[in-house]
Amino acid sequence: MVSELTTGADIQLVVLDMAGTTVADGGLVERAFDAAARHMGVEPGTHGHAEKLAYVRATMGESKISVFRHLFGDEAAARRANAAFEQAYGELVDGGLIAPVPGAREAIEAMRDAGLTVVLSTGFARVTQDAILAALGWQDLVPLTLCPADAGGRGRPYPDMVLAALLRTGATDAVQRIAVAGDTSYDMLSGRRAGASVVAGVLTGAHDKDQLLAAGATHVLGSVAELPALLGGVRDDRPA
Repeated sequence: MVSELTTGADIQLVVLDMAGTTVADGGLVERAFDAAARHMGVEPGTHGHAEKLAYVRATMGESKISVFRHLFGDEAAARRANAAFEQAYGELVDGGLIAPVPGAREAIEAMRDAGLTVVLSTGFARVTQDAILAALGWQDLVPLTLCPADAGGRGRPYPDMVLAALLRTGATDAVQRIAVAGDTSYDMLSGRRAGASVVAGVLTGAHDKDQLLAAGATHVLGSVAELPALLGGVRDDRPA
């Protein structure tokens, strides 16, 4: 099936996820969740821990505060859990346990050099996003980075961060000229709801090809390193 978009020249704005898409964190989300769960009195090995971890895995890509609201109920408890999670994740990042996905920086630079505006987005809080960028030396890699708080507080699967990228950069006059890439179903839903013509799932993170396609991926790539080539001639991966 050929998509309405037939040439990568139509894309002007690219919104990329971070952990699992451009950043390899080696499962730090689950490790940070363990720390947050312990802080909230949920011990590993218990049924409650297993249930909560399963939900964390299923909702990879969603705003972390939203995840903790679901897991712990009231707002105060959710904020305590989220703060513990962000602190633990930040400490793991500072410990040098993250790296770029192979070819990710080169892909970003290639798209940037081709005249595309590239934005990095995340479901983490700003403090954690900044820690990741600093650890990788990516502070000046793109003109804009976004977390849920930068887009009214709602993260994925809402379209808000993608639309905020459009509004803040002014990179294009049409949502159809946006490409979104991520490793989770929530990334796909966010891109589709924003109206992006290219919503590319990558297989370097949380979800597999079937999950990504079921959530609306127009393309599935081995990694973000393949994205510049894709945008040179776009075809739709969904079944006819």
